[in-house]
Amino acid sequence: MHTTMPLGQTPGQLLTAMRAKNPLVQNITNFVAMNIAANVMLAAGASPAMVHTKEEAGEFARIAAALTINIGTLSPDFLAGMKAAAAAATDAGRPWVLDPVAHYATAYRRTALNELMELKPTVIRGNASEIIALAGSQSSGHGVDSGDSVIAAEGSAIAIAQRKACVVAVTGEVDFVTDGGRSVRILGGSALMPRVTALGCSLTCLVGAFAASTDKPFEATVAALAMFAVAGEEAAVTASGPGFFSPIFLDRLAALTGESLDAQARTVPA
Repeated sequence: MHTTMPLGQTPGQLLTAMRAKNPLVQNITNFVAMNIAANVMLAAGASPAMVHTKEEAGEFARIAAALTINIGTLSPDFLAGMKAAAAAATDAGRPWVLDPVAHYATAYRRTALNELMELKPTVIRGNASEIIALAGSQSSGHGVDSGDSVIAAEGSAIAIAQRKACVVAVTGEVDFVTDGGRSVRILGGSALMPRVTALGCSLTCLVGAFAASTDKPFEATVAALAMFAVAGEEAAVTASGPGFFSPIFLDRLAALTGESLDAQARTVPA
């Protein structure tokens, strides 16, 4: 196994635990991501539920083992459902993951994100520009795309994790995860991954599945990112382009075992 930093549980152990639990995860994600995110969750071994309407989102969050929220396609009704679900998850002691998609782009998004941040996410997963802006610094982001390197966002991620007492993941060419004290980089993946829509959004959902299976959100986040990185690296071997990559990636997620994940995961202390 390539893991060089001692973790409470290895990515492979957490994958085995997650599949044994087959956690029901509520994903309030964007319209673009719903289908691929559900398929990623099923391939990895979790049970997705795309329950988002305000009339039931809060009630469902108390049933689900974890919640993920992605603000990619915001609307007043979506936001109301997000807030109800996040409040219920926090009240019920359920982990929840926030994906602050392009939160800096408009005043509406900034306000929505501030309201969600007050509901105490367990994990925040974003690209470098989103994390830099979330920390209050000037980012180079353009819409949903990052204009900054992961390395440039590491200090911002640590600051947010310490200030909000949460785990922060910055994803990109080399991923970075921190709880404000410990930090890990995850290597792997493929250059084809950013060319397939909604894979990052799907990763947020997968973090929720791993978080539902342990009381260690830092290790859960590392495990989810490691699984994505290994499956992406494997899929790229035979994929001729982004169109072929997506179904091969799902197959590689499904084929990974706890043993093979630990044998191939590359996590290093930061």
